[in-house]
Amino acid sequence: MRILFADVQPQGAFALALPVRKGADFPASFPGLDAGAVALAKGAAAAARFEGDVAASAELVVAQDSATRRVVLFGVGEKADASAWERAGGVLAARLLTSGEKRLVVDLSAAAPAAESAARLAFGAVLRGWRHDVYRTRLTEKQKPTLEEIVIVGAGADAAKAWERWSALAEGVMFTRTLVTEPANVVYPESFVERCQHLKDLGVEIEVLDWDAMEKLGMGSLLGVSLGSARPPRLLAMRWDGTGGAEKTPVAFVGKGVTFDTGGISIKPAAGMEDMKWDMGGAGAVAGAMKALATRKAKAHVIGICALVENMPDGKAQRPGDIVTSMSGQTIEVLNTDAEGRLVLCDAMTWVQRKYAPRVMIDLATLTGAMIISLGNEHGGMFSNDDGLADQLLAAGKESGDPLWRFPLSDAYNKLIDSPIADMKNVGPRGAGSITAAQFLQRFVDEGVKWAHLDIAGMVWADKAGPVWEKGATGFGVRLLDRFIADNFEK
Repeated sequence: MRILFADVQPQGAFALALPVRKGADFPASFPGLDAGAVALAKGAAAAARFEGDVAASAELVVAQDSATRRVVLFGVGEKADASAWERAGGVLAARLLTSGEKRLVVDLSAAAPAAESAARLAFGAVLRGWRHDVYRTRLTEKQKPTLEEIVIVGAGADAAKAWERWSALAEGVMFTRTLVTEPANVVYPESFVERCQHLKDLGVEIEVLDWDAMEKLGMGSLLGVSLGSARPPRLLAMRWDGTGGAEKTPVAFVGKGVTFDTGGISIKPAAGMEDMKWDMGGAGAVAGAMKALATRKAKAHVIGICALVENMPDGKAQRPGDIVTSMSGQTIEVLNTDAEGRLVLCDAMTWVQRKYAPRVMIDLATLTGAMIISLGNEHGGMFSNDDGLADQLLAAGKESGDPLWRFPLSDAYNKLIDSPIADMKNVGPRGAGSITAAQFLQRFVDEGVKWAHLDIAGMVWADKAGPVWEKGATGFGVRLLDRFIADNFEK
């Protein structure tokens, strides 16, 4: 979907979208509509009970130059803040994506929003218009997307410049959605790495560790998860330094990349197992965030780690009761092979701390079903050893639209994963399952490192459409990480 900015409405065929603010008098005139069409618009709004609420819309058809034109009134709420414009863009894309219209003109000249708001409208439209129809060979013409171009009129000279940043972020979100949506026979550890190779063209340095390299480093915890799969594991490290070497210490993002999770020997029920193709949503978010940061040339030094494995049952697979030795030297009693994400993350966390010595490390993972029980699909769970870091992430989540909710950590919970025969076990009792998983990961955080664990199990996939996503992969985490870096590390 192309986004263009213009001073006046173009010639030719297009659908026209016009903003209405809640609480204000209905406009006496609209750009591009004569008096009769404005009267018709007012009647259509009344019939649809449209009052300018955010995400509300009303539609009519008017006569235009001996033809007809579709006109959509869309609400931006009372405050008409940037997030409202983003949601409005999503509404327009959802309404017109398969409508038969090829071009949409959004005329903002009467509303005169800030350049940032206009860019956010475009951002919402692009995200909501994203689809993954690669494998759908029987779509009818009415099912196929037709909207190819959105022209935003009257947003001012700075809108196109503001769009550059949001366009880069949209690219990152859509990359993550693609990775998460693809089936496990298409995206697996090796092919995930290949899909990230294009980031080199953006200036991202890439390093890949294979089985032999990880074995030499002593990553027995990560490799144990991969034992039952014919697909070999990979550790993907992506480095973006937009400071030109001025900032020596990077921020580290670590993503769980279980490209398919059967549960291993502790096998999951068959019903719903197909969803486990998105158990690499944390790694997908890290890859998308790295693309966004590099595309917009973020002035920050960031390392993105994707710990990539497939968890399968096999004659060679890890068994409940096995003990593995992590790269840190700590031993783990594996009581449940379906609690594999923490086993993968802990070695990746140790590796990035030893190689890059970050002062801030954030891991993202679709880690526990217990998090979905706690928060549903409204917030990602957050755990942190540092209040300041937690506050920064909460703020970034609120501003970006990827919201978080903080959970506790304490010695009482930590004791629940002590093992009688190893340093720790990989699961605790049934209660506080998300917390004990976080306590497990905290044991692999070096002293002095500010760390946060984001359990995004309920957020990477949606069973119904949202403001800026269709049913399916949401791209959760990309906007959050990008905002976190922009607010706290760019100068």
